[in-house]
Amino acid sequence: MQMTVLAIALFLMALIAYFFIAAIWASGAGQTMKNAERTRSRFILVLLAVGAVVTIVSLKSWPHSVAVTGPSTTVNVTGLQWAWDIDTEEVPIGHPIIFNTHAADVTHGFGVTDPDGRLLVQTQVMPGYVNQVKYTFDRPGTYKVICLEYCGAAHHDMISEFKVVAQSGAEQ
Repeated sequence: MQMTVLAIALFLMALIAYFFIAAIWASGAGQTMKNAERTRSRFILVLLAVGAVVTIVSLKSWPHSVAVTGPSTTVNVTGLQWAWDIDTEEVPIGHPIIFNTHAADVTHGFGVTDPDGRLLVQTQVMPGYVNQVKYTFDRPGTYKVICLEYCGAAHHDMISEFKVVAQSGAEQ
């Protein structure tokens, strides 16, 4: 599905660029363009070229896959008003963790913060979808799962936690 969306977005960007270029060429038909018009046309073409390059470079690795080579641990997370149901309490350090997230009721924002409170990873958690996000923890400690999408009256209390431990405490 993500590749289809990417293809449609790129097609629509190319279509818009085509109309810009056609308008520039049509504006000069039948008359001699003045220096200012030429400069403006060249500027617009340069902007289109730069925009295309920036778009291609920034979308090169999109869609972001969760491909993992080697052993990993899968953690299933369900968001519900106003709690997280996480199927494991401990995950191993230095080992890719794939969080499979989904919601039982409304949209939530799954965020994992380190012991210092810095946000490490996030994804949307929506009813009817399973979104995956991968992260490898590099230090032990207690990590919090917070909701980053307003989901109702007790949204601020939607906090859970898990531990990152040196030995493998989660199923492979």
